[in-house]
Amino acid sequence: MADHAPLTGGEAVVRALAAHGTDLVFGIPGTHNLELYRHLGRYGVRHLTPRHEQGAGYAADGYARTTGRPGVAVTTTGPALLNIAAAVGQAYSDSVPLLVISPGMPLRHPRQSTGLLHEMPSQTEAFRHIAAFSHRVSSVAEIGAAVARAFTLFRSERPRPVHIEIPLDLLETAEPAGDPRVAPATAFPRPTPEVLAEAAAVLDLARRPALIFGGGARSAGEAALALAVRLGAPVVTSANGKGVVPESHPLSLGVALHSPAVQKWLTDRDVVLAVGTELAESDLWSGPLTLDGTLIRVDLDPAQMYAGLPADLALVGDAGEVLGDLLSALGGRADDANPDTNPDSHPAAVAAQLRAARDAETAIRDARWLPFLAAIRSVLSPDSVITSDSAQACYYGALPHLPVDPPGRYLHPTGFGTLGYALPAAIGAKAACPERQVVALSGDGGLQFSVQELGTAAQLGLPLPVVVFDNGGYGEIRDEMTARGDDPVGVDLPSVDLPALARAYGGHGIRVTTPDALAAALREALTTPGPTVITVPEAVPATVSEAVRATLPEEAAQ
Repeated sequence: MADHAPLTGGEAVVRALAAHGTDLVFGIPGTHNLELYRHLGRYGVRHLTPRHEQGAGYAADGYARTTGRPGVAVTTTGPALLNIAAAVGQAYSDSVPLLVISPGMPLRHPRQSTGLLHEMPSQTEAFRHIAAFSHRVSSVAEIGAAVARAFTLFRSERPRPVHIEIPLDLLETAEPAGDPRVAPATAFPRPTPEVLAEAAAVLDLARRPALIFGGGARSAGEAALALAVRLGAPVVTSANGKGVVPESHPLSLGVALHSPAVQKWLTDRDVVLAVGTELAESDLWSGPLTLDGTLIRVDLDPAQMYAGLPADLALVGDAGEVLGDLLSALGGRADDANPDTNPDSHPAAVAAQLRAARDAETAIRDARWLPFLAAIRSVLSPDSVITSDSAQACYYGALPHLPVDPPGRYLHPTGFGTLGYALPAAIGAKAACPERQVVALSGDGGLQFSVQELGTAAQLGLPLPVVVFDNGGYGEIRDEMTARGDDPVGVDLPSVDLPALARAYGGHGIRVTTPDALAAALREALTTPGPTVITVPEAVPATVSEAVRATLPEEAAQ
């Protein structure tokens, strides 16, 4: 029987979140959302206050990517909601389950502007174009259904952000709300046995197979590695697929879709299996791939089968389930499927050659970061979470050159390519998993998009190192201007004492100039409550010491 006890809209929101297992929300209280805040404690929902709504969105994103559960952010009306828009765009690009809840104008607010606080023509129309959907409720009873609709999408489709708007008069109005609505248990689609058998037959006959894993394969690591070993196939990942298979494994090429040598190698494969990846320009850093062999695509989103490179064989479903089915359907393939007896053609040898070719392409450019990245890797535990920014030291440096093995995670803002992601995403990850090591990597330009979140990290009170590679501004754009033959304009930033700023926020800070000093500072920061900003001037040449080198896997130490 339905519960007819009246609830305010604010309590109905919190009750619906709690019914779906939400234990933490990120947001900033405002004049129009106070009724929602009144009920958080009663329903056992914790709250963390960032210093900006964009930070709330990135923190909820980091929480979601680390836990696999939806991240929830709360804003107030108008400017606060618009402040979180960049984070919603990033979550959409990277397929992150993010729920944003905001008040809106009253139910019967006139179309004609009245000058009400935070008034804007239509919040739902604005967010309809950057989220999976934007839902404005019209009654307290509808709130539970709207939240359940969001969680149903997160559980049954390609996860993407959702916005739910509660008219501000409904937040304060008590109406019968009915029983809590909970998203139903759902099953992902699965390929038919006939399609699976056809794909398995193609893979069985492959003599030059390759595997590509993207962010959609993150929950399928065990099956992904088993398939690579079964096929004797080198593995390359996108940025969001980093760490799906151990990057220390002999078959792993790491994040290398952007490498011309790897792209050329992929062209010559007779079968390419691409799992949970768009094969997009943001993954390739170039135009579309040219593949001469059969392309098998596995994706939860059917539309991906026709985007970018159309699939020759389309397997629609959850990556883990589909890869498991493929493993079961494969025939009796030898451990080493390559018929060539030349040791240099063994899959592991091919992978080693391709890793060397990838690194040689950018050796001069990337040399400045490698010793410091090796120092970072030498300190971190296997299950550490690393967040990164749209900074040169991250996409040129850490993505290809800082190896990650499961159960570690690497969170990077691809596609939409926002700045300021690393610090608040690290806060979200640390709030979700306080027992795990979490480290943010950023540049001096990117960090200053969200540097105020150092205050949030200090308030959280948990160890959170923030390693900042300082190149004196917007290094990527400076390089692009120079490459065009233009004089750099607007890209050189005055030096900021970021360690001192961290101390001003209640954290800690230090400047280091050698890899060994970075390793020592990082070790201390991982046990010191609050944020520790560690700046590394990129102009300083460096070599990694034998002490640091000795702690690395063989591949990473070379």
